[in-house]
Amino acid sequence: MFEVHAKMPLDEPVIAAAAAVLEAVAEGARAFWGHASPYGYGSEVAQQYRHSTHAPEVSPRGLPTLNLPQKLPSPEIPCFLGWLNYWSAAAARAIGFPDPSRDGELLTRARRTASGGGVVQLTDAPLDLDNPAHLDALKRAYERFPVIGGRDSP
Repeated sequence: MFEVHAKMPLDEPVIAAAAAVLEAVAEGARAFWGHASPYGYGSEVAQQYRHSTHAPEVSPRGLPTLNLPQKLPSPEIPCFLGWLNYWSAAAARAIGFPDPSRDGELLTRARRTASGGGVVQLTDAPLDLDNPAHLDALKRAYERFPVIGGRDSP
């Protein structure tokens, strides 16, 4: 698997262009999935990973425990959610997105890509997990997509 990382300032022009940048990089790399999230978000995700069968079911912030990437059944399944999420057409099929009857809120902040995937923004502003509304949005998205992180697998 190939990963692309970039650091960009979270100023107004970058925030406005972030979804387009994520889409262009992901589509250009023919990615299965990707995310754009504020600096430090990786340490939050690291606390979600299940390193043993005896790990708690939730992280310190109450986010679900995720299976390690190498334990996921296919590369199309995203390992975790971010502020902006790119899902290829294959990833979107694997997680069941979009479902108009269940994804109304997400669809207001989503757009289809040229290749049939999607870019989904969980919150208007970059994720701030100290903001209860942002934490709730992330929890709701995890509830909606139990496949993400392999949580629907034994």
